[in-house]
Amino acid sequence: MVVMLVVSILYEVISRYVFDMPTLWSFDISYMLNGSLFLLASGYSLKVEAHVRIDFLSAKLSLRRQQIINLFFYFFMVGPTFILLSFVAVEKTMSAWVTGEVESVSPWAPLIWPFYGAIAVGLISLSIQVYIDGFRYLLGTKTPGESVIKDEVAHD
Repeated sequence: MVVMLVVSILYEVISRYVFDMPTLWSFDISYMLNGSLFLLASGYSLKVEAHVRIDFLSAKLSLRRQQIINLFFYFFMVGPTFILLSFVAVEKTMSAWVTGEVESVSPWAPLIWPFYGAIAVGLISLSIQVYIDGFRYLLGTKTPGESVIKDEVAHD
């Protein structure tokens, strides 16, 4: 997706500034790919702790208390929120697919269900990863703020 995003923006820049012929589709492709990429990578980002963590208060607590706080937030706040968003995204995807919905504000008017589908898949994978991490906190095998990648590299 990153390659497709770069190529589409490069094509638009060359088309617009070299040939004075802007495209109708570049803006739509850019935001769809960027949004899809963001959400599809969010589960992996959570897995490897690549997200922003504000832990100036929790860092003063014992490791087990940090794990219990994370467990509570993941199981009872973050997880249910993303599951609800996943259901909404799947419903919107199915509706857009059945009706043949197109982007209404775009002169290009692309079908919107692939974009909604990518959002749904990203939200579902993030929901699953939230509960996986919650179980790791429950079992005491995950440390808040510690990247999995460092552990995998250290063991190789």
